[in-house]
Order: sequence, then C-alpha cells, then structure tokens
Amino acid sequence: MTSDQVRDIASWRREYEDHGLTQADLGEDPLAAFLTWLGAAKVAGVHEPNAMVVSTADAHGNPSSRMVLLKTIDQRGFVFFTNLDSRKARELSTHPAISLLFPWHPLERQVRVEGRASVVDDSEANAYFRSRPRGSQLGAWASPQSEVVPDRDYLQQRYQRISDRFDGVDSVPRPPNWSGYRVRPHRIEFWQGRPGRMHDRIAFERADDDTWFAERLAP
Repeated sequence: MTSDQVRDIASWRREYEDHGLTQADLGEDPLAAFLTWLGAAKVAGVHEPNAMVVSTADAHGNPSSRMVLLKTIDQRGFVFFTNLDSRKARELSTHPAISLLFPWHPLERQVRVEGRASVVDDSEANAYFRSRPRGSQLGAWASPQSEVVPDRDYLQQRYQRISDRFDGVDSVPRPPNWSGYRVRPHRIEFWQGRPGRMHDRIAFERADDDTWFAERLAP
C-alpha cells in the first residue's frame, strides 16, 4: 500500500450486511443481552472478545482511552483490574464517571456502556489475583504503570528483582496498589451495522436497580 493510498482514508468504505436489530431481540435486561452478544463474539472467533476501550477524564475534563480486558460481569456491573497508581485509576479517583466500548468489528456490532466506577473489595481482588499466571502476578509488582521509565532494560531489571524476591514463594501476594474496578452502568447501547449507514441503535437507560427502559436512536 502506497502513502497516497494510506492518505485516502475516506475511500476505505465497505457496506454493512442486512442484519437487523429490534428491542425484542435484546429483551428487557441489557446485561443479559450483553452476555449473549459477548458469547456470540467468542463463538465467532473474535480476537480478545472481552477487550474493551475504557475512557476516563482528568481533573480538567481531558479524556483518555485505553484497551483493557473485561474480567467479570454480573448484575452489579462490569469488572476490570489495574494498578491503582495508573493514569486511569488516578482519574477515576477524581471523576468516577467512565465509559466502556466493546468493538466487535467482524460481527458489525458494538456495545457502549456508561456508568460509574468503584474499587472492588479486597476479597474479590485477592481471588482474581490468585487466578492469574505467575508471570502476570510478578509483572503487577514490577511495573510502575503509567510512570516514565528510562528504557526497557529498567523494566526488565525490576521484573528480575521481583522474580528473585518471590523465588520459592508458592503464592505471590497481591500488591497493595493493585485491585479492580466495578462499573455500575446507567446506560448501555447496542449497535448493529446496516446497509446505507442506516444502523440499528437501541439504548437502555437505568430507571432503578432492577428496571431499564429502552429507546431506539437514529444512526
């Protein structure tokens, strides 16, 4: 591909297939509908179907986004884990408002989630940390997430020191600055691509703990 072809991004157009979406397809519980769509993405072989774009904002309202893996979902919300000294965690400590985006391009689908994030309790964080591969456990100790570092060797040296520190230790403990966030959603939108850019969008708004109401949006 030439540089001229790369610059001509506007021509990168493909037509979406005619897979419709109605409220009846989703039912009355958007969290149950999300689980159905997530399962379909996994069955379809979507790479990292639980990958999501997590967006937060700093004290000045400047947004930032990054890819994170969803690890748990239930009626209480969506859970991911991270270093509590990371940029996203620092921003959430000031502004707990958060958005999630699941981009399932091969299925011509996406789901947008808006809500508020809160730190999970220690028992939940401990349980998940114990389930992680040992290398990931050591990495959680070794990486000063989001901090400026001099070079790759610096990170490798930190990792080696941590590996030596826990050599012979059967169970690596969870770092005190590592935990998870649960996002309690107040809005969940399901998007299905349609021909002519006349996409289907159905958004659920939370009325109370157990009730949602749905509305169709123009594409």
